[in-house]
Order: sequence, then C-alpha cells, then structure tokens
Amino acid sequence: MMFWRSVVVKLWFTILLLVSFILFIVSITILEFLQNNSQEKNEAVLQGTAEKIAAIVEQHELDTALEISWELINDVSSVSIMLSPSEYYSSPDKKNMKELPISYFMKDRELSKVYTEGVTKKVVDTFTKDGQNEDPQLLIIGVPIENVNGKTGAVYIYQSLSAGEETTKETTKFILLAAGVAIILTTFFAFFLSTRINAPLRKMKEAAFEVARGKFDTKVPILTKDEIGELATAFNQMGRQLKFNLNALNQEKELLSSILSGMADGVITFNQDGIILITNPPAEIFLQNWYFETKDQDKNVEAIPSKVMELFEQAVSTEKEQIGEISLQGHHWVMIVSPLYSQQTIRGAVAVVRDMTEERKLDKMRSDFIANVSHELRTPIAMLQGYSEAIVDDIAQTDEEKKEMASVIYDESLRMGRLVNELLDLARMESGYFNLSIHEVELPPFLQKITRKFQVLSKEKDVVVSCESDMAEDFFTFDADRIEQVLTNLIDNAIRHTAAGGSVALKVDSVPEKGLYFSVTDTGSGIPEEDLPFVFERFYKADKARTRGRSGTGLGLAIAKNIVEAHKGTLHVQSKLGEGTTFAFFLPRNVVNSLIE
Repeated sequence: MMFWRSVVVKLWFTILLLVSFILFIVSITILEFLQNNSQEKNEAVLQGTAEKIAAIVEQHELDTALEISWELINDVSSVSIMLSPSEYYSSPDKKNMKELPISYFMKDRELSKVYTEGVTKKVVDTFTKDGQNEDPQLLIIGVPIENVNGKTGAVYIYQSLSAGEETTKETTKFILLAAGVAIILTTFFAFFLSTRINAPLRKMKEAAFEVARGKFDTKVPILTKDEIGELATAFNQMGRQLKFNLNALNQEKELLSSILSGMADGVITFNQDGIILITNPPAEIFLQNWYFETKDQDKNVEAIPSKVMELFEQAVSTEKEQIGEISLQGHHWVMIVSPLYSQQTIRGAVAVVRDMTEERKLDKMRSDFIANVSHELRTPIAMLQGYSEAIVDDIAQTDEEKKEMASVIYDESLRMGRLVNELLDLARMESGYFNLSIHEVELPPFLQKITRKFQVLSKEKDVVVSCESDMAEDFFTFDADRIEQVLTNLIDNAIRHTAAGGSVALKVDSVPEKGLYFSVTDTGSGIPEEDLPFVFERFYKADKARTRGRSGTGLGLAIAKNIVEAHKGTLHVQSKLGEGTTFAFFLPRNVVNSLIE
C-alpha cells in the first residue's frame, strides 16, 4: 500500500499514462493519414500509368505499344487493353496478380462506360469467379483510348488493395516500435523527474518529523531555486518561528507558574467537566486538608471538595461569580469561583481560595481583647474599691485589720501594674519597638541562677526541679535578661501545673554550627489537644475559671514567644493530657550573632 501512495509512483504513472494516451492518439492519426495518403498516391500512379499506356497505344504500332506498355507495369498491377469487345490484350500473368476476363469489365456498369462513353472511371470491387472470391478487393481504373484505327478502346489497370496493406503494416510496426521506445524513454524520464522532485520532499518529511519531536533547529537543505527551494526556505522559517513561539509560550508558562506559586491565595482551574487542571501550593494545602478531614487521601488528584464543586456548578450555570466559605482543620477558607470563557462559550472556571484564619483570629483577638483586659482588671479594681471603702468607712476597727486591708490593696495594685507592664511589653514587641541587649553569656552560671530562683517554690509544691546540659561550649550570645524571662515563665508554669511528687527538667543542648536548644519538660496534667494551637495567644490560661492568685495574667507565653522570635528563633510545645508538657525553643547561632552587627 505504501508503494501506491508514494508521490514518485503517482507522478510516474501520471506522466506514463499521459504520454501513452498522447502517443496512442498520434499513432492512430498518423496511421490513418498514411493509409489515406498512400491510397490516393497509389490511385494517382495507377491512373497516370493507364493514361501513359493509352497515349502509347494511340501513338505507336500495336505490337510496339503493347511491348512498351507491359514494361510500365509493376509486379503488383495488371493491365487489360480492349480495342473492341473481340480484340482484347492483357498483360502477362503476374505472380501477385491474376488476369481479369474482358467480360468482367463489360458487365460492370461503371467500367463499361469507359469503352462506350469514353470517360475515365475508378472502381473498387471484389472479383468473383465460379462463386468464389479470387481477390478480396481490387482497385480498377479505366482510361479511354481514342483514334485507334478509327476506333475507340479502353485501358483497364487494376491492383489488389492488399498490396497497399503490406506497406501499411510495415508503417504500423515502425510507428509502434517508435511509440514503445518513446514510452520506455518516458518511463525513465518520469522516474528521474519524480525522484528529483521527491528527494527534497522526503527530506522535508524527515525534517517535519524531527520538528514534531521538538527539534526545532532541524533545517532542510535548499538545493534548488524553484518552488521546492522556496518551500524548503519557508519550512526553515517555520521551524525558527515555531521555536521562537514555543520559547515565548514556555516563558509565559514559567512566568504564570511563578506568579501562581508566589501567590498567597490558592488558585484552582477547572475545565468544563469540573476536572482540576492547575493548582498552586496554597491550593494544594487546601485540598490536602480537605482529603485529610474527609478521610479521602486515596482519592485521585482530580477529586474536588463538595463545597467547591457546588460553587463551580452554580458559576457555570448562572455565569456569575460565586462566593462561599468552608472550615477545615481549624482553618477558615473563603472561595471565589468565577467562570472562564472561550469567546462566547464557558470553558471552565477558576477558584481563588484564601486562608482567612489569621484574619479571623485577629478579629477574634480584637473582640476578646477588651473583654479579657476588662476581666483581668475588674477583680483587682473591685477589691481596691471594696477594701478602700472599708478603710474609709472605718469598718476595720483595729490597726491590724487596717494593715491587712492595706496589704491586699497593695498586692492588687502590684498585680494591676504587672498586667499593664506586660501589655506594654507585648505591644512594643509586636510593633517592632523592642531592642535586645545582645552580649556573650557564660552558660553554667546562667543556668544555676535560674534553677536557684525556684528552690523555695519547688519545695512548697513538692516538685523536683533539675537542670541538664550537653554543651560543647560554655559561652553563647543572646539577651540574658530576656531569655531568663522566657525560662522563668516556662518553669513557673511547669511547677504550677505539676502535682506534688512530680518533676520539672530544664535541658540545654548545643547543636554544632547551628545554635542552642532549650527545653522545659514537666510531668504535670498536660494541655488538651484542642487548646494547643492557642497556648501562645494573649490571656490564654489553663485555668478556665481565671481564678485569682498565682494563675497569672495569661500573657507570659505570648511574651516568651515574641522574645524568642526577636532572637530569630522558634518556640513550640508538645503535650499529652495527663502525661506532661514540653516547651522548647531554639536560638540559631548565625542569626543571633548577626543581631549584634
């Protein structure tokens, strides 16, 4: 099949058939022309010979005339001279022609007119003798003879038409031979021409396959300056243009990918059937949270959350932007789904997913802040007011009672002062107006100072406080006062939430070339799992009732986190309810050293 579909074969057979058809028409025309022309010339020659014989008979003696006349006759012709119906002379018998009787000429209506009327006649007839055809067809020409001894006679010359057919056959053979040679030469020429045309086309086909494989630098050699050469030039230009356009598309794709990857919002692109086409990292996080919460981690990546699918269907059906919200794994997501158009037809939709968790947290913190501050200040203010009224109203009778009331007022004023100072410190840290006093600190004395601070409290609570260190160095650079504040807060919280007989362990490890790792581990009651994400928020307390006393203000961990982050470190917590809690933070070496500069 491939052979017959080849351009070479098609062009070859087309040229061959065209030339063969033309040669056939030309050969038929030439043969017909030669046959007619040969017959006309033969008739003219025979008539001329008959006229010569008639003239000779008229001008010479009969014997001389007959002798001369027989010399003029060729081997394929015969002559009959009739001077009267009884006086009749025929040329000697020829090998290729037999003599016709005089009666034949007189019986034929046309030939008899030559003798009777003295006119020249030409007849093509079939001679029959005894009911059998002696010759297929004869050409007979009769010419009158005048003034032969005062009489009128006739010369009949006749010839078989088959004699001319031999010449025609020879001519036909020659023409057919010439046509065969022409067809053979045409075959070679057509094959040569087809090959010349097909060779550059084949190279273009190979180059086209190379371009289809992505090799746009492939070039077709330009061998000629005709249309095929122009086609090769256009092909090479097309390859260069394709490479340029593909590079431009790749650059646009990389730019779009970079933009999508750098976006804080998630972007999900759907086709018309609701199948995901493109996602960026924030969108993948959103989908992973959805799969985890719905226990569909084995789903293929084209699965779509039901809420998003609902918004997608509404956007496609109404051709309007749709907005919705969904909560997953403690995060709040806002989704905006807009239809995508291809001219006038919707070809899909794009969903922009924004994580609004921090914004919602901030909104909640703003709304809770006044309530928390009011709650923390209401109790000491009420106590200050109550005890001061008792003193003013002389409810306290003795100096000892007045002194006790004054002591309570003093304690509550200190409590309010601590709360205000901690709020101011936290505000300065979060606003960026917080300066660290970075210097080199000797670690062993620093750690001993912290553990001694809690000796009295640990004895009162019957809690063992220990310190372990695995350090390859004795000095490290940080703000000693602020880190002491962090450790004091963490150890104090650990002791307060650890039952009698428990333990609190402070451990310090030095990570070579990276930094310092602190951890405070207790064997206390632990923190519920649902509260872990909120332990570093303002006013968080494990004591939900917010009782007075040593329950604290709920700002200590928030301040500790800001101090550690100011050192470019990280603070995190791990806890199991009823088994204990571990607070740990890491101070990087290179980053902390850079703060000095």
